[in-house]
Amino acid sequence: MSSSTNGRPGAALGHFDHRMAVFGSDDAFLAAALPFLAEGLAAADEPPPVAIAAPARLAALRDTLGTDAKKVGFIDHADWYTGTAANAVAQGAGFLAAHAGPGGRIHLLMEPDWAGRAGRSARESTEWIRYESLANLLFAPFGTTALCAYDTRTAGPAVVDAARRAHPGTGVYEQPPVLVRELDAVPLPPPPLSAARLPAPEAVHAWSAGLGLPAADAELFTRAVVEAATAHGPVAEILAWGEAPACLIELRLCRAVDDPLAGFVPPPSAEPAPGQGLWLTRQVCAYVDVRDGAPGDGAKIRVQYA
Repeated sequence: MSSSTNGRPGAALGHFDHRMAVFGSDDAFLAAALPFLAEGLAAADEPPPVAIAAPARLAALRDTLGTDAKKVGFIDHADWYTGTAANAVAQGAGFLAAHAGPGGRIHLLMEPDWAGRAGRSARESTEWIRYESLANLLFAPFGTTALCAYDTRTAGPAVVDAARRAHPGTGVYEQPPVLVRELDAVPLPPPPLSAARLPAPEAVHAWSAGLGLPAADAELFTRAVVEAATAHGPVAEILAWGEAPACLIELRLCRAVDDPLAGFVPPPSAEPAPGQGLWLTRQVCAYVDVRDGAPGDGAKIRVQYA
């Protein structure tokens, strides 16, 4: 199988086929999943399909597939969706580079881990929808076929309705720039009046350590802020507030970011090295919010460590 140095599959042979299935029972899940996996098994020039789902549904698939189960890959979705939406991008890109066929060809059945994230906040849900939308751009050149399976018993109607807008073929699909602009139109809560003003991004280390953030975390958080500032500076002002581990930094920039994919495109190397910009920031921090101002104004990048 071919791969490139940026963690993505090699030369594309098709386009990203991003599908969605909504189910409210185990039988409905099987009715959507089995034909999809059969399609993957029959696809030429592809490795075996992979099912990423809850353990109970993986067991049901194995039982129903019979001998064909030996030809399918099975991954517990709690092992796949281990962090933020940006982490899911890295996981997907790395998996395609390591396991997909030419041009990224593979069938992936993907059930997001909603039940395992009890109490998922509206903000977390928004970040997931952002990822689902941007996936249409991130993986557009690749011949991957993905079926995102949403369980109405755990995801909830609001999430399912929003996810439909991120998947082509649902009848309510929105182009990623449109949907992402809508998500970013929600204003961020203003910083508290007590927010500290830091002289430089490197000052995040002493400030966050002073709040009680462990030394290794303070160093990693500082790297994340420095990477964002270096990639999108100059920085006009740095505000800091919060309590460890939920430390927040807001970088007020002199120019706009103006790129919905900023920080979502894998860098040339998978190793955590300087020069990875918002990619490293998004991999390290629980939340990264980018807000461009009015035309001619700079942007704000707000990061929260945990």
